[in-house]
Amino acid sequence: MSASQTSVSQTSEVPTLLVKIFGKDQPGITAGLFDTLAAFLVDVVDIEQVVTRGRLVLCVLVTQPPAGLEGDLRATVHSWAESMKMQAEIISGHGDNRPRGLGRSLVTVLGHPLTAESTAAIAGRIAKAGGNIDRIFRLAKYPVTAVEFAVSGVETEPLRTALVSDAAALGVDIAVVSAGLHRRAQRLVVMDVDSTLIQDEVIELFAAHAGCEDQVAGVTAAAMRGELDFEQSLHARVALLKGLDASVVEKVREQVRLTPGARTLIRTLKRLGYQVGVVSGGFTQVTDDLQERLGLDFAQANTLEIVDGKLTGRVTGEIVDRAGKARLLRRFAAEAGVPLAQTVAIGDGANDLDMLNAAGLGVAFNAKPVVREAAHTAVNFPFLDTVLYLLGVTREEVEAADTHDEG
Repeated sequence: MSASQTSVSQTSEVPTLLVKIFGKDQPGITAGLFDTLAAFLVDVVDIEQVVTRGRLVLCVLVTQPPAGLEGDLRATVHSWAESMKMQAEIISGHGDNRPRGLGRSLVTVLGHPLTAESTAAIAGRIAKAGGNIDRIFRLAKYPVTAVEFAVSGVETEPLRTALVSDAAALGVDIAVVSAGLHRRAQRLVVMDVDSTLIQDEVIELFAAHAGCEDQVAGVTAAAMRGELDFEQSLHARVALLKGLDASVVEKVREQVRLTPGARTLIRTLKRLGYQVGVVSGGFTQVTDDLQERLGLDFAQANTLEIVDGKLTGRVTGEIVDRAGKARLLRRFAAEAGVPLAQTVAIGDGANDLDMLNAAGLGVAFNAKPVVREAAHTAVNFPFLDTVLYLLGVTREEVEAADTHDEG
């Protein structure tokens, strides 16, 4: 028997008391309870405390007091609780919580609203998959409700399979990731640009200035649905821009609209020490500007050829297509010194799929059905910063960081 097994075995035989205090939250409850318990020479085994809508539940697991003192402990704790206008419950037993099962995952659920019906279905699917919910924690209450379930007893991949496929039917978004120290390690986040980081399709902005918007939009839509080869569609669309004056580049940059929450997402990731990049089937004439404005670490896209102040209708250099995006994700990860398993990719179109599947976590953001079905998880809310909740960042942490910076 190993040392850890011996320790668990010994702990399970130790008589313990579960002291539960509940009532209206107020300063001094936790300190007062432990001051009361200190007189009975008990050791603390475990503590859990939660406050919901101003009501506190404080659970403390302690060793049994010396012989003859348990009755006094019970009476004293109840008397103290009454003096604080709280209620107390004390339960005798043995040992600590049972050891958590193998396979530990974090299940993040986003809902707007998060209904009791969908929560019941999620909990039921976790149980059916063989998982146990060890803890539930709210990450955010707006613009969506985000909660995190810590689950043990089932491996991450089968749990993800059991939950993610039904998320849309339940009216929620669900992400399942492996728990562990790696979640707090340095990460790399790489995003698509058009309809992900920004609300626009850049080539359509150029096309509007060239008077061929409808033609370009039709080809773009077919390519994003996976009906056309991306490289062929790129050349066909860019050819329609031939002769456009290069001065339109600055006009397009001014027209670009960031997706709601984009600045918050990037700002928060950078504060956490993450590196952030973009890959795009669009154009460096726009992504270079975004990189400078947003402080991105990496940016790569196609380049519109400009000769004598005019667009030639061609692109230069390596084409950034579906395979190219995955290749760039790997290159950025290597340059950042981040294992591929620690990368997060975000995109909306079929040409993002290789990148989403190559990343440790692939997020389909307001994506086409074919992309939602193939990605690790999907976010179907129009706020890009909701991705932070999938990484375990709370709304309060985001706001606290913003307040600190303003100060």
